[in-house]
Amino acid sequence: MAKEKDPKRKIIAQNKKARHDYTVLDTIECGVVLMGTEVKSLRLGRASLVDGFVQIDGGEAWLHNIHVPLYSQGTWTNHAARRKRKLLMHRAEIDKLESKSNESGHTIVPLALYFKDGRVKCEIALAKGKKEYDKRQTLREKQDTRETNRAIAAVKRKERGQL
Repeated sequence: MAKEKDPKRKIIAQNKKARHDYTVLDTIECGVVLMGTEVKSLRLGRASLVDGFVQIDGGEAWLHNIHVPLYSQGTWTNHAARRKRKLLMHRAEIDKLESKSNESGHTIVPLALYFKDGRVKCEIALAKGKKEYDKRQTLREKQDTRETNRAIAAVKRKERGQL
């Protein structure tokens, strides 16, 4: 997961709960078909991916249940907050995701929504659901690494103080 930070990437929303609830197997960046008021609302940095999921229907990928609030300056042309949105992907990517998501326990979840070169992109992941003990194990591992890093930093501070 050690990705380089892209300076042209301005994050709007992240789904941190997805990484806790699922084991991420593969990630794909794709575009999103949006209305004008949705883009304006996203530019204000307001969106929620918590309940979002991707469904492949008729050879097209659709993003369901993400919440983009209504644009306050919008008129009667304003968008619906929880409508389904089409994802822009290559046919080969869609077919690959569809075949893998049909396996037992696999699903497709959105991980992040961001601007890249002025366009809204969505990072989606093919994921497998974690069991409760897997979630506890990953939390325990994070806590252990955090404690060891703190201990190492304390020793280094003490050594600097003595020199």
